[in-house]
Parts: sequence; structure tokens; C-alpha cells
Amino acid sequence: MPEEKENLLTDEREARLSKLSELKKKNVNPYPNRFRFEDYSSEIKEKFTQNGEKEFKVKIAGRMMLLRDFGKAQFVTLKDSHGTIQIYARKDILGEEKYPLFQLLDAGDIIGVSGNVFKTHKGEITVLVEDFTILAKSMHSLPEKWHGLTDVEIRYRQRYLDLIVNDKVKSDFLVRFKIIEHIRKFLAERKFLEVETPMMQLIPGGAAAKPFITHHNALDMDLFLRIAPELYLKRLIVGGFERVFEIGRNFRNEGIDTRHNPEFTMLELYQAYGDCQDMMDLFEELMKTLALAVKGSAQFEYQGAVLDFSKWKKIKYVDALKDLGGVEIEKIKTQKDALEYAKKRGFDQINGYEEKWGILNILFEEYVEPNLMEPTIIYEYPAEISPLSKAKENDPEFVERFESYVMGREIANAFSELNDPFVQAERFMAQAKKKAGGDDEAMFLDEDYIHALEYGMPPAGGMGIGIDRLVMFLIDTNSIRDTILFPTLKAR
Repeated sequence: MPEEKENLLTDEREARLSKLSELKKKNVNPYPNRFRFEDYSSEIKEKFTQNGEKEFKVKIAGRMMLLRDFGKAQFVTLKDSHGTIQIYARKDILGEEKYPLFQLLDAGDIIGVSGNVFKTHKGEITVLVEDFTILAKSMHSLPEKWHGLTDVEIRYRQRYLDLIVNDKVKSDFLVRFKIIEHIRKFLAERKFLEVETPMMQLIPGGAAAKPFITHHNALDMDLFLRIAPELYLKRLIVGGFERVFEIGRNFRNEGIDTRHNPEFTMLELYQAYGDCQDMMDLFEELMKTLALAVKGSAQFEYQGAVLDFSKWKKIKYVDALKDLGGVEIEKIKTQKDALEYAKKRGFDQINGYEEKWGILNILFEEYVEPNLMEPTIIYEYPAEISPLSKAKENDPEFVERFESYVMGREIANAFSELNDPFVQAERFMAQAKKKAGGDDEAMFLDEDYIHALEYGMPPAGGMGIGIDRLVMFLIDTNSIRDTILFPTLKAR
């Protein structure tokens, strides 16, 4: 069966190559430089209806999707960026010289058409082809109409084909663009400036993650693709920019699954003279307005559940561990206690560099996160696992930090930024010990960032939001690959 299918594909390509050759013999350029179209399919239909169905001239361009050949006439569904419209080519209109050229066209070809708009006896608004120009000859057939492009592997590898034949895929990415546009407008209205920071960094920082390494030949030194823009954005706060944000790519050398892609898009923002509570208020307002802008309501359906982005349940980290994770916090005082408790829960392979809260956070990820289904904010994280966060004034074991979760997935991380250079240096040194002990995701010591803090950084709040995961909820998909135009895939 596969061999038969391959033969059919070969025959199809040979037939199209033959038509391409025929066009060239007739001095037709199948790949011209330009075509100035004037109309879109949706506008044509709207204008025709509003004009009382009076005929008028149009000039349109698009891809031929469906073709029905009746010998001396052909009906074609033409698709442009605004939708589809039927075109009708007739031999008696195009003439003995031009109509045979139209017969050399196939589904998938891109053409430009000019002619009159009318309505067929079946009531379909149609463009009568009075002239046409071939703009690009396709060498491959499109997926079969009724089954479409359903192979997930092909959809991601050949996203261009996915976009051609699956209208929902295109509409989903238009939603993504709308989300990013809304975020930019939302932040600009609140006096945040959009900035750009290095993608290649001498020292990767701002997150606990394993970086990608590259090499700069001219300087003969290794550089890292950034895991986060955080430390550079906070350098700008030191420099006097009071409200900054960046929407851009981060790179983390980690596994790939329905929630992770090694390159992904993050929003990071920082506000001088703000704190964690300011970030929480900003986050809740942004989520509510985003849902309203995209869904028309703060309440919407996702994978069969109803989410409300105007209501965020708030739980302390420790309470979540106890109440949702069933962890007996009161019995765990030391690293040894935590290690013994974790082993009782089935975690035998915990790395030796983990301290008490690092071990308990493994339990949090296993037993708490999957239970955070409704929009939830977890706050007051342990300082030990929050090296860039400012400690609570009345309890230095914990920091002013929150993470937000929906359907068991983290979508935001925010905190009051640590601006004491001496405490920050101590936190970095503790991370360096973890890295020396074998933790590939521990943070690097960034001495220049410490030096910047020594000049004085005002109190500040900061927040990061994963754009790809956020898009997942607003287009109702369970895979992050459906939110990224070209997700990372294993080489064939």
C-alpha cells in the first residue's frame, strides 16, 4: 500500500512537471515577479450583497483549492488570506488561446484573476474569469479534501501545508498574534517601554535551566543562548528605566513534550518602586482583559472545563503542600527529614545537592501542580528555591513571590526583586555550590550583575509569563506545538 501511494505521488508530480513544461513552451512564465491585486474574497462578497447584487469588476489573487472541470468550463474555489470565493472559467470567454492555458492549472496553483462578479443559479457569489495570470505552479497535490492533513508529524514539519489546508490552524495563529498585540498595548498604556536585550550572553542567568552553548569565532569565546532576559532587564532598572518589558525567545536545553519546547516565547516585565503585590494585580488585570479581547468573556471553555480568568484562587505555598499534596510539613525540619520523607513517598533518586525546600519542591511538582486545575495563584515561596526574590520582611525563610497555574500548568512567575547586592551574592554562591555538585540547572555567578546592584537598584517587582502556554488556553489545545509556528522536531 505505501508503495502504491508513492507511485501515485510520483505520477502526480510527473503530470505537473509536464504541464509546467507545456506552459514554458507556450512562452508563459509560471513564476512571474509580481501581480497587483485589488480585492479580497470577503470584501467582494460583502460589496456584492450591499450593492443589491449588481455586477462589478474585481481583481483578485489566491490559491486554487478545488477544481471541477466540465470540459469547456471550470469551477474553482480560490482561497486568499481573507477566505474563499468561487471563480468560473469558460472557453467562450477566455478564447481559443487562453482557455487551454487555464486547463494546464491544478489544485494548489496560485493565480491572479480579473473579471465580473455575479451570482450563479445555485446562489453562489462567483467571479467570472475574463483574464488570469499564473503566479506560481505547484508541484505537489494538496491533501485530499475530506480527510485533510491529519498526520500530526507532517503538520508540524510542513507547517506551510498545514496553514494552506487547515483553516483553524491559521485562525489559531491569528489569535496568538492578537494576544501579543493586546499585551503590548496593555503595557504601553501603563507606561512600560518595550526593550531588547542580548540573545547571546557571556553568562546565562535569570532562571534555573540548562543553557545551549555556541561559539563566537572572532572573539574566540563561548556564549550561551539566553535562558531568560531577567538580569539584563534589571540592569536597565538600575540605569533609570522605571518600567520595561520584553517579548522574545528564550532557549533551554531541556526535554520536549506537550508543555515544553526548547525555544519558546516569554514576556518579562519589571517595574521600579513596585513589588510582588503590584505584579499580582497587574497579572490578574492582564489575564481578564486578554480573555475578554480574545474570547469575548472572562469565562471560557477549555478542553471541556470552564475557566474564569477574572477569578484567581490564592493559596500559600506551604498550605498547598499540606492541603493538596498531603505533605506533613510540621514534621519536616531539616534536609535529612525531607530526604527521609521523600523516600517514604517513593522518591529514591533525589540528588544530594538538594536542600530541604528543594526536596519538598520535588513533591510540590509531583503532587500539587497536577491538582491546580482552576486558575490559581500560589504565593510565598521558600527563599531556598527563589534565588532572585526578596525575602519577606517578617520571615526571611520565605520570599515575596507567586506563580500562577491553570489546569496543572505554570504560566507566570513573579516576585519582589532582590536588590541587596550582598544577599544576592550569597544566593549566587549557593547556586554555584549546587552547580559544582552536579546540578546542571543551577544559576551561574554573574559578578557584573552584582556590580550593577552595588550602584543601587530601586525596589522593583518583576514578572515572566509564558506566551506559548498562555496561547494554549485561549485556542483550546493541549499541545504547545500547536502554538508555535515551527516547533523543534527530531531530525528525520
